[in-house]
Amino acid sequence: MMPSPFALPDGIGCEPLLAELRRLAWGAADILRAYARGEQPPFGFPPALSVDHGGEGPVSAADLAVNRWLLDGLAEAFPAAGWTLLSEETAAEVLVPGQPLDAEWLWILDPLDGTKDFLQGTGEYAVHLALVHGQRPVLGVVLLPEPEELWFGLIGAGGTGSGAGEAWRENRAGERFAPALSSRDGDLVLVASRNHRDDRLEQLLAELRPARSLAIGSVGGKVATILRGEADLYISLSGRSAPKDWDMAAPEAVLRAAGGGFDHADGRPLLYNTGDVRQAGCLIASHGPAHAELCSRAAAAMAVIDPGFAV
Repeated sequence: MMPSPFALPDGIGCEPLLAELRRLAWGAADILRAYARGEQPPFGFPPALSVDHGGEGPVSAADLAVNRWLLDGLAEAFPAAGWTLLSEETAAEVLVPGQPLDAEWLWILDPLDGTKDFLQGTGEYAVHLALVHGQRPVLGVVLLPEPEELWFGLIGAGGTGSGAGEAWRENRAGERFAPALSSRDGDLVLVASRNHRDDRLEQLLAELRPARSLAIGSVGGKVATILRGEADLYISLSGRSAPKDWDMAAPEAVLRAAGGGFDHADGRPLLYNTGDVRQAGCLIASHGPAHAELCSRAAAAMAVIDPGFAV
């Protein structure tokens, strides 16, 4: 077996891993699309869609089915792999606040990012799966079931950003398409949430002055618009109710592997498995050319908008 230029656990080949991730991802797409349409889901999962408004938010039968499909699939395909599996659905059972998991290699899964969009029928939901090594993602998978897009991002050993990885999109036929990040350095297009906006974010956007904005549901869907060149900038601005590791790890990995940027406004990288799953602060994801300037402007603006806010 030829060595992979990308960091992977001992004994895990890049191509066999990608092949299994493809199989599992398209299976997850079939599960979610069946639930979304009120049809009998495949692989023996129950047909009823139930919603439980407890804990972190709405959790559906679709969440749990995809969670089981992916976690069981990885465990069965690679029984001797030296990695740990963490999902949004299992986090409460395995995480202790303030204590990172004892895992050199950690899969972080969000089986259904954009639950509200899934339940509302917008189609703007995604599946996120990332492999993290040393608190940084080295592999990201973002699945968009409705448009049938499967994004992969591989970050080279020691790579931290532009030029250090490989990213692409696949369709069900296995055809590959390169990212098409825009080269705009002005008149940037913002991609944002429909619901998660507050006064601070509006003030920050007034300072950054994007030319226009798109509204997309899941984080994976937002990043995909940057990867396709439809948008250039995404900002997450939050504190206690911040997005979690499973919201950000896979989209970050794909965007970075494609040559984009995804950092705190002060230039710090996003870290995972730190003992706090919240990704709080002012996080900037962009197509790359103006990334450092955007971060600098955002940090300076936030120092005025909300002095003391840890960007």
